[in-house]
Amino acid sequence: MENPTDSIQYLHQAVEPTRQQLLNNSLYQRLETLADLRRFMEHHVFAVWDFMSLLKALQRDLTCVAVPWVPSPNPATRRLINEIVLGEESDVDPQGRPTSHFELYVQAMEECGANTAPIRRLVAAIAAGRTVGQALTEAQAPASVREFVETTFDIINSGQPHAVAAAFTFGREDLIPAMFRQLVGELRDRFPGQLDTFVYYLDRHIELDEEVHAPLAEQMVRELCGDDPTRWQECQQVAIRCLEARMVLWDGIVPVGVSFLPA
Repeated sequence: MENPTDSIQYLHQAVEPTRQQLLNNSLYQRLETLADLRRFMEHHVFAVWDFMSLLKALQRDLTCVAVPWVPSPNPATRRLINEIVLGEESDVDPQGRPTSHFELYVQAMEECGANTAPIRRLVAAIAAGRTVGQALTEAQAPASVREFVETTFDIINSGQPHAVAAAFTFGREDLIPAMFRQLVGELRDRFPGQLDTFVYYLDRHIELDEEVHAPLAEQMVRELCGDDPTRWQECQQVAIRCLEARMVLWDGIVPVGVSFLPA
């Protein structure tokens, strides 16, 4: 690992076995009915929500969000994170109206009849000043969801922007296009009119993350780690931890050897 570019390649190679294990999860093949998909979305929406906190933690740490304003140290990294924030927090829905990807996902849940009450309870609890742990309790989040979200916030609270960037890049942006391609499949044709917003969400994520956000996120990791081997090692550990947490989340939706139950 003699320079940041080589370090990114090394990091990709180091996490690839865990990444492939996740992409080969049987969950994707078990999403056969609308009841299956609803159950998936009711768990996955918590990951869509906590992703925004990863993103905003990076914006907090890498740009200036305080008043009075002062320029943050690295203009290139500042631009990178602000471009990603624009796409994730202020994208457009199928009708061209501004929306965040989280709000778009909740809209997709409503369209297909998934239960949005738990995630709405969590957001309401956070807005009322509850801690993340308290909000998860009020939402009655499943144990696998709680573990996933708590892992995310443990990384956020580490005070290490390079670790947060690794979670964001290798646990989300680099992973999502390959993962979502497994979900898109024949959904539009099999359930006409019921999953239009969800398929739009998936297609939008594949397009933005693969073509724009993942390369920007990798550059952010390069900027934050530089030539510090300790930081690169910590990024590897965090990336694998995030992928393993995602597997726990998936296994909570479909326990090993157990089929989906009717909703």
